[in-house]
Amino acid sequence: MPKTPKRSESVDDFIKAVYSLQQENDRVSTNTLRDTLEITAPSVTDMAQRLVKDGLVDYQKYGGVILTPEGEAMAIKIIRRHRLIELYLVRELGYELYEVHGEAERLEHAVSERFVESLAGKLGDPEFDPHGDPIPTVDGTFAQRELLPLSALPPGAQGTVARLKGTNAEMIQHIIDRGFQLNSDICVLAKDPFDGPITARVDGEARVIGHQVAESIFVQLAETAEPQP
Repeated sequence: MPKTPKRSESVDDFIKAVYSLQQENDRVSTNTLRDTLEITAPSVTDMAQRLVKDGLVDYQKYGGVILTPEGEAMAIKIIRRHRLIELYLVRELGYELYEVHGEAERLEHAVSERFVESLAGKLGDPEFDPHGDPIPTVDGTFAQRELLPLSALPPGAQGTVARLKGTNAEMIQHIIDRGFQLNSDICVLAKDPFDGPITARVDGEARVIGHQVAESIFVQLAETAEPQP
């Protein structure tokens, strides 16, 4: 039986990175992990081989890395920890949204599972973090929503800003400065061609955002969306 690995910042970061990357690519190449984690390729290989022994990853020399079920369970616990800390920082300590990712990255490695579950109780077992990302439950399930990026919506589409994707603090602050915040009512007014800027009415005020930035703004469409006058 694989032994339970000792928690460390490097193990947590590696497991979380593989989990995130495999959502799009199934098996994750060592080069992709090297670039994501900003470590050397030999360090990636060494960590992968260590975690194979712990039963957390399946590593193939020329086939990359994928998490085992045990590895996925560990990754989801790390994500739960991170997102609960982010929400606590915003709701209880008054942090700005652009500040919380980096702070949660530092704190998530230090807290115990008891602390995490106490935090969840304090916050009322929330479903979503302050970016709109789902917080996994204790049993590892995520709340499901059908969201679309603002960049994909046609003129006349209406809904609510439900998620701000990304960890780049400057990008998050730029989105907020342009008037796009969680739970804002939104209606697409116009889209310039060739991936040009998008004009939207946000909480009653016309706002303009670049197409690339709009890819990070996710909208939950209204059930009955008729164009506003």
